[in-house]
Amino acid sequence: MKKFFAILMAAIMTLSLAACGPTQTGIDTDGLEIHEEVTGKVVIYTSMYQDIIEALQVTLDTVFPNCEIEFFQGGTGTIQSKVTAELEGGKLGCDILMVAEPAYALELKELGLLHAYDSPEKENLAFDYDPEGYWYPVRISNMVLAYNPDLYSEDEVASSFYDFANDPDLKGMISMSNPLTSGTALASAVGLSSTYGYEYFDALAAQDVMVESGSVALTKLETGECKEIMILEESVLKKREEEGSSIACIYPTDGTIVCPSPIMTITDEMSANANSAACEVITDWFLSLEGQSAIVAGWMHSVRSDYPEPPYDAIPTSEILKNVLSVDWEFCYKNRSEVRTEFEEKVKIPES
Repeated sequence: MKKFFAILMAAIMTLSLAACGPTQTGIDTDGLEIHEEVTGKVVIYTSMYQDIIEALQVTLDTVFPNCEIEFFQGGTGTIQSKVTAELEGGKLGCDILMVAEPAYALELKELGLLHAYDSPEKENLAFDYDPEGYWYPVRISNMVLAYNPDLYSEDEVASSFYDFANDPDLKGMISMSNPLTSGTALASAVGLSSTYGYEYFDALAAQDVMVESGSVALTKLETGECKEIMILEESVLKKREEEGSSIACIYPTDGTIVCPSPIMTITDEMSANANSAACEVITDWFLSLEGQSAIVAGWMHSVRSDYPEPPYDAIPTSEILKNVLSVDWEFCYKNRSEVRTEFEEKVKIPES
């Protein structure tokens, strides 16, 4: 409940809407546009954190009172495997997908699985979207480095992704997420190997990098078992706000890895509920100021050019975009298996 109310209160504080009393759910419903005309059922597969989904669920139930909106949460790798299995049965179990990065959207578009929609909110977007309307960015996640200033000074850790994998003083004391299961970790692996070659994976292996979940890595930062970790900025911000942690982000000097997460609708022929009309309105809501306030309250950056604030304790999005380590999303889609194989062969990954 602590996590739930923290997210809701952050959303309420961020919204520049009419000030009014919350309902028993904690949602400022008087400031929200209610879409009673949207009906039926919509299933969303997403890689967002479960507690953010729980807060979104309450908001969506308020905004769309006559539409049953259901979430399935999993890492991008899990969702990709689920979709692949469902395709063999001839129909997907979802209507909307919200995964970590655009590469999967390119693949699903090529397979003819996506519904094109010309959203009026596209004019407000600060990031690229599909020109034919097959997908739009809905949230921005940033891969950064993090350390614990209570245990180590900033000059004792790496300031760049390159040094993270090459500084001998960090050997055996670094951690990162698994590109085989995490979409943002895969995007990072693609960006880093494109910049430094697959030798970067050799360097990580020589550093005895630990491959594990972000929550485990953050705990190791707190205990001192890790000096530094490669992790999503939102995970650090969440811990700082909810727990008062002093763990700090380092925005790498060789560029932050910026991952625009797409929202996309499955065609009625292949979707669970053939309800693209509802999906279009839900897409517009996620891209609106109201929807983006919920995204920012979940410690992710807004995709809108007119959104006024970054997430809690984050530097402005514009500052991050001044120094980005780029990812070729087409390459990420076409060479996903190759990059995963190279990483798996070079870096020790614990059996799940």
